[in-house]
Amino acid sequence: QVRLVESGGGLVQPGGSLRLSCAVSGSGVRIDAMHWYRQAPGKQRESIASIWTNNGRTSYVDFVEGRFTISRDNAGSMVYLQMNNLRPEDTAVYYCNARSYTDYGPRDYWGQGTQVTVSS
Repeated sequence: QVRLVESGGGLVQPGGSLRLSCAVSGSGVRIDAMHWYRQAPGKQRESIASIWTNNGRTSYVDFVEGRFTISRDNAGSMVYLQMNNLRPEDTAVYYCNARSYTDYGPRDYWGQGTQVTVSS
């Protein structure tokens, strides 16, 4: 099993920065990719940033590219999301996701989420 615990959310003014952290623990599961998702009130949860564990390749949804950066430590025990130039529309609950691609399809593990509020 995999356990994910997010931290680092909070209230920030427009144009400010936050760094979200996701602590990854557990064993017996090969994690192929880590993702950050977010869910704003009344909207569906959406993937915003990804990092692949085999090669470190990253990808972003267009509306965060250039502002957000996903990274991980060498041990794979922490994943981060550095968020700069935050906008009010970035307000959402942010979730850490670990994905394992098995013979039976992808299996997802989720954290509990951390609230990010961008407001003056």
